[in-house]
Amino acid sequence: MQKSQTPEYANLDLERKKRTGCAEVVFCEGKATAHLVGIYKCLYEAEGEVLGTRASEEQYLAVKEAFPQTCYDPVSRILKIEKEQTRTLSGRIAVCCAGTSDIGVAEEAAQTAEFFGNRVDRHYDIGVSGLHRLFSRIDEIRKANCVVAVAGMEGALASVLGGQVSVPVIAVPTSVGYGTSFHGLTPLLAMLNSCANGISVVNIDNGYGAGYLASQINRLATDGKKD
Repeated sequence: MQKSQTPEYANLDLERKKRTGCAEVVFCEGKATAHLVGIYKCLYEAEGEVLGTRASEEQYLAVKEAFPQTCYDPVSRILKIEKEQTRTLSGRIAVCCAGTSDIGVAEEAAQTAEFFGNRVDRHYDIGVSGLHRLFSRIDEIRKANCVVAVAGMEGALASVLGGQVSVPVIAVPTSVGYGTSFHGLTPLLAMLNSCANGISVVNIDNGYGAGYLASQINRLATDGKKD
């Protein structure tokens, strides 16, 4: 596909996929609608697909007017244009979240990983206030090449999972919780101070970052199994 010139208001990295394996992803929040549509046009012409995060309904309608095949998920706020052919999903990533209030961030992680060609198993509402819910899923979770643990409140889910699986755990603190959760700071610090091994931590509510990192880990694991 012929690559377009980047618009004057955005210095797009059209060579990123060659360097990293994944094309540039658009953070939609805060962008002027006209600028966002122009960025999507440029990336679509270059790659034939576009992934955007933190998009609004208004932004979705504007992009859809230019590209009718655009898909939008109001839960994760993912705004994407995918190639028409069926995407082949490989490996396995387990995306887990503590409560239903964390599903938006969990879905951002899950859909990001799927966009980049990974099989994702979802395990939602398995927080530590009812450990039986987690342990009823643990055998399936252990089949994954990596685990994403999304939790607010005290953020304990990541530590529990870290002590139960043999693969990397990517912890995602969310801003879900009451006053002393400090909009996600408490689970962030709890995850950073976990005594369980093999846990990495991304920023508060950063489902996209977790999904991207999980994709890289899964790709390495899947390629290793092929070798």
